Amino acid sequence: MRANCFVDTNILVYVRDSSEPEKQPAAEQWLTTLWAHELGRISAQVMNEYYVTVTRKLKPGLAKEQARADLRALAVWQPLEISTTLIESSWDIQDQYGYSWWDTLVISSALFLDCAYLLSEDMQHEQPIGNLTIINPFLVNCEALIQRGVVEAWTAES
Repeated sequence: MRANCFVDTNILVYVRDSSEPEKQPAAEQWLTTLWAHELGRISAQVMNEYYVTVTRKLKPGLAKEQARADLRALAVWQPLEISTTLIESSWDIQDQYGYSWWDTLVISSALFLDCAYLLSEDMQHEQPIGNLTIINPFLVNCEALIQRGVVEAWTAES
């Protein structure tokens, strides 16, 4: 088992958002580490949110061609499609934890993809949901978390 990390939209956006000089380097470090260890995961929802945010909401916005190239690269992370099963699972999470609808879809996607961690600054840091732990990536060192997750996963298999 691997300690896969589901990446919420905002972390991907910070890599392209020069108006966030405090968060941009940390987001870049996280993505670089996830690429190096092949641990990143996303959903179709995250891909759609990313595209709209970087092409329409960032000032200046990213060129559509660059945003599309980013999404083609991120497709390697096995994006999960939205399904009826995912929606029903999301209802359960929303009822139990009180997160917004869009956040519950992200959480359910991370669970469906067997991720150990969900990287998001928009949810409660270190909250466990099933086998998933929500992590604010701006509060945790990425290499330390990846190492801890890999060791814990390896120990659980032994």
